[in-house]
Amino acid sequence: MSAVLRPGRKSDLDALVAIEAAAFAGDRISRRSFRRFLGAPTASLIVAEEDGIVAGYALLLFRSGSRRARLYSLAVGPSRRGTGLGRLLLGAAETEAARRGARAVGLEVREDNRRAATLYERNGYVPAGIIPGYYADGMAALRYVKALAEGTGHR
Repeated sequence: MSAVLRPGRKSDLDALVAIEAAAFAGDRISRRSFRRFLGAPTASLIVAEEDGIVAGYALLLFRSGSRRARLYSLAVGPSRRGTGLGRLLLGAAETEAARRGARAVGLEVREDNRRAATLYERNGYVPAGIIPGYYADGMAALRYVKALAEGTGHR
């Protein structure tokens, strides 16, 4: 299966909420928040669709006056883990960030989420600190950042 990447739309809400529930035990994005992000000029929600089914997403946030985009969330459905779909979405998020004028992408990831941390590290993200007690259950967040090459979104 090859994924088609496209902007998210309101008709994706059920699938986005289902992926979120399967991917994260807590600190999930709500249906209401997904709906708000879909219409926000300060957000880009990229969806990976395979055979007409939403298989994953990447959500970027932008702040006026900042040259750093924030990868707020990236998730793929359980059956798609380990297939390269996360890497594909990450690359698309970087390209979108660069297109919108960002010079870097920053993100936070649970300290105990080695799978995600490894994905980011293998794709050029460097540690930029630890935030104690960041998540609702008290887990710390690892902060990462990646400088983007001018014009491409990749370095």
